[in-house]
Amino acid sequence: MNYQSKQKKSGMVLVFALLILMSLTILGVSSVSSSLMQSKMATSMEKRSLSFDAAESAIAAVMFESEDKLLLSSVALDDPLSAARGGTQLILANQEMSCFEDVAWTNRVLTNAGLSAGTQHTSAGNYTDKPVVKSWSRAAFVREQPCVGSSNVIGGSNISCHIFIIRGCGKLDDSSYAVANSVNASVFAPATQ
Repeated sequence: MNYQSKQKKSGMVLVFALLILMSLTILGVSSVSSSLMQSKMATSMEKRSLSFDAAESAIAAVMFESEDKLLLSSVALDDPLSAARGGTQLILANQEMSCFEDVAWTNRVLTNAGLSAGTQHTSAGNYTDKPVVKSWSRAAFVREQPCVGSSNVIGGSNISCHIFIIRGCGKLDDSSYAVANSVNASVFAPATQ
């Protein structure tokens, strides 16, 4: 074997080794990029989950206040559903209940202080501090209707069902959007007609 053919083979081995090294580098970079993307997606999902938990807790807080015997028996304070019944009616055909519109609806805030009996939860504060998450609710009266599925005694008397929509909202402090969930509530109450 002559000297030139040995050099040619060495050069081919070197080129082949460089190709393998380059392909391994590309695989390594793409796997790091993929893991970074997965990490960002997991963080985003965790933040969305925290916001959704805050929204669900805000709905539960409205239910807590609406069943609070101290609040219901107070002359000076309204529970959120009674306040919504006396407030602006939500016309579903042409209105929307937004987490960011607080003028027309009954508003409550859930903070990390929790819920206390006999209290309207309207003070500002964070649901959690690390990360900073806000939790609030909107309640609106929708309509009054005969109670379907109730006993004949209730259906035939001057009692009707008052329908409300309660929207719970949760938002991370550094987020540009809020996560919301809504629930319909029906309450037996005296008929207005």
